[in-house]
Amino acid sequence: MNKVLNIQLKVFVLGFMLSSFCVFAQSDEATLKTIYKTSLTNGKSYEWLDYLSNTIGGRLSGSTNAELAVQYTKSELEKLGLDKVWLQPVMVPKWVRGEKEMAYFVTNKALSKVNICALGGSVATPEKGLKAKVIEVSSYKDLESLGEANIKGKIVFINRALQPDLINTFEAYGGCSVERYRGAAEASKYGAVGTIVRSLSSRQDDYPHTGSMSYGDLPVEKRIPSAAISTNDAVKLSEALKANNDLEFFFEMSCQQFDDVESYNVIGEITGSEFPNEYIVVGGHLDSWDLGDGAHDDGAGVVQSMDVLRLLKESGIKPKRSIRVVLFMNEENGLRGGRKYAEVAKANGEKHVFALESDSGGFTPRGFSFDGSELMLQKIDAWRPLFKPYLIHYFEKGYSGADIGPLKDDGILLAGLRPDSQRYFDHHHAANDTFEHVNKRELELGAATMTALVYLVDKYGVETTLEMKEIKD
Repeated sequence: MNKVLNIQLKVFVLGFMLSSFCVFAQSDEATLKTIYKTSLTNGKSYEWLDYLSNTIGGRLSGSTNAELAVQYTKSELEKLGLDKVWLQPVMVPKWVRGEKEMAYFVTNKALSKVNICALGGSVATPEKGLKAKVIEVSSYKDLESLGEANIKGKIVFINRALQPDLINTFEAYGGCSVERYRGAAEASKYGAVGTIVRSLSSRQDDYPHTGSMSYGDLPVEKRIPSAAISTNDAVKLSEALKANNDLEFFFEMSCQQFDDVESYNVIGEITGSEFPNEYIVVGGHLDSWDLGDGAHDDGAGVVQSMDVLRLLKESGIKPKRSIRVVLFMNEENGLRGGRKYAEVAKANGEKHVFALESDSGGFTPRGFSFDGSELMLQKIDAWRPLFKPYLIHYFEKGYSGADIGPLKDDGILLAGLRPDSQRYFDHHHAANDTFEHVNKRELELGAATMTALVYLVDKYGVETTLEMKEIKD
């Protein structure tokens, strides 16, 4: 008898949940419609990005512009009437590019100028520049087979292009970024005097793309200068080397590394009405490289994340859980901000249930990638139909984001906004990562998409309920 009653109870609970879901789904559809309409007709993200890009500009960690960005975004968050806004101190590296880099090589007595830029963290060339013969490789892994006899005293040219047939351009970028990051350290072991790395760009142009590199534990006296060369010039240099493998390459850089300086993560919070000690984080990184104004990387993610909290308030949504926007400092050359936030959260015993990052540009949103348990992902996937009217179809397990990564544990769901990435690496870390290359409507669609997901996670949570587990059993 008890078994029959138990089955009837489970059927009743399941029926109640399904009927409730229909009611909730209708309400959720209306709420999402309000969120998207508000973002597209009364958004703030584009206005904020305009100021960050065109009034402040590039925001390299430790720079004056980075400090201006901290103060500006803090002020704008305070205007939103949030429950809390504060700065979280974090020590960050201070690397300065110095004078504009120059480079050339000579073929048939004709001088060919080359578009290059120092990689972030590189040492400078000698004061009057560096000239040496060049050896071309497709990967730093080729160095071992060549050996010191073929490399010593030369500039190593690592000419590895992004794989063009990979639809996911981040996969193509990930396959090559190790050359930029480790190339100089590996080449130095074989006596190279410098490295030139093909820019990690998906198109042929004259823009060199910077990015971080590391010497690891290499002694200071063995560190060699490292620069990125534009994709067009990489092709020219490679062709010239085929005709004359004794040609000499000259480049000059005056970059410097200084002691760490204090900077800040910028944090704003709407305190939860029912579960104030459960935290949902949405964020992007406030720092950028210095060649452009960092509009796509990651000004877009910063302003979209700020607008999530504003859109929740404008849409009349009172979150159950505490919603935080975190503008992380120093993602580009250290990840100090993301690590500091996670460190403080752990020290304070804070329970984070969800974190969403936007750091893939301000292009048209396609969906999200998720990092969490299978039960969490099943619950999230049930919300996919709510996003279908907005052409958001990508709900897949995968990488979330660098700054929220340090928060990872078994009890949190991490997610990354996934815009269309086909044009992202045309601009990434280059001088053409500027405001005019961000489309207002695409940016606002991304802000709305992030807000919609935050709303749903806050309303329903990400854990599978006890009733659902019992019914499945």
